[in-house]
Amino acid sequence: MAQQTIPHDRSEQLQQIRSGLLEGEQIIAVYDAIGTGTGFIGLTNRRVIIQDKSFVGKRVAITSIPYSKITSVSVVANKSWAGQFFSTGSIAIHVGTHTYEVDFRGDNKAQHVHNIILHYIS
Repeated sequence: MAQQTIPHDRSEQLQQIRSGLLEGEQIIAVYDAIGTGTGFIGLTNRRVIIQDKSFVGKRVAITSIPYSKITSVSVVANKSWAGQFFSTGSIAIHVGTHTYEVDFRGDNKAQHVHNIILHYIS
């Protein structure tokens, strides 16, 4: 049986997500994030996993967010945005009073992540 290819940018990030899976959990995608703060985002059939590099002293956190705790997901654009719905490569994930913003290389990855999260929180 052939192994299904998981969409991802970096194999080491995919391996990091794979190493922390719970029993029965499956990876949907793992995408590299650009900009400050976030290292990558992983999506499974149970949760969103975000690597956060914004801690003091070069510390890194891996944050797991169950889909049931996500209140909304947003497409983030600057004020001059006048194109298509996904003309930007950024999304925001709202969890209670906290918002995680993730910037991607390419709007197709932002759309994929947005749609997966929306599917699981709907």
